[in-house]
Amino acid sequence: MSPILHRTPADLVNLGERPEHSPESPLSVHAMTVAYHRKPVLWDVDYDAPPNRLVAIVGPNGAGKSTLIKACLDLLPRASGQVEFWGEAYRRVRTRVGYVPQRESVDWDFPVSALDVVCMGRYRRLGWCRPVTRAHREAALRCLGQVGLREVADRQISRLSGGQQQRVFLARALAQEAELYLMDEPFAGVDAATERAIVEVLRRMKSDGRTVIAVHHDLQTVPEYFDDVILLNMRVVAAGPVGEVFTRENLQKTYGGRLTPLAEAAEAVARAAFEGR
Repeated sequence: MSPILHRTPADLVNLGERPEHSPESPLSVHAMTVAYHRKPVLWDVDYDAPPNRLVAIVGPNGAGKSTLIKACLDLLPRASGQVEFWGEAYRRVRTRVGYVPQRESVDWDFPVSALDVVCMGRYRRLGWCRPVTRAHREAALRCLGQVGLREVADRQISRLSGGQQQRVFLARALAQEAELYLMDEPFAGVDAATERAIVEVLRRMKSDGRTVIAVHHDLQTVPEYFDDVILLNMRVVAAGPVGEVFTRENLQKTYGGRLTPLAEAAEAVARAAFEGR
């Protein structure tokens, strides 16, 4: 039988072809493989993000969740595959995409205020090496207000709590006025009040027509916080609406037998949530 009938998505990309992906999708990943020191971390990932949805990336430690986001944003090299945003390369639509990195990856001792950090989100509109105008500072202040931190605008970032630092980063992303946001563990290490504040901001983003794709660890809050989910363990195990994809069978495929009780609890929460809708 002809080998053409058995080509994988990666084979299609190597031949200059590719599977059908919608140009309406804010993020399309085509047969992407990422490797560290020749060891694959992500393998043959293929995914179309739905517009105007809150999407969780879920999987065990070492599954490649953060790597997926960074590779899509050209922060890590890809061994193969393609990534497009609304059918375009990232460099062409950079201003339409916002990024919230992990809080631990930031030097919080850098001598800048919370407002200075949020103003950084305006640079793509303002232009690099140009002074921040009054209008841009006011826009940044409004974003701090949206995350409940206007009163700490002049405070040095090292003097903020972990939850406040995370909200400052979220405000910086809001200041970009992007259409798609990629967030790496936005709920990590925050208190309950900050988590509620972040959820409220994400819901406002969705109501404004934006799309959010976030790495998330708490399985039991996936049905409450998100519309869609990507179950990832080096490969995409399943992806789609939470009510269809977030099942015990798919969770067990993603996590194996190690987290079966937690997976069962999360699946029960999901089932109860969607039965109540």
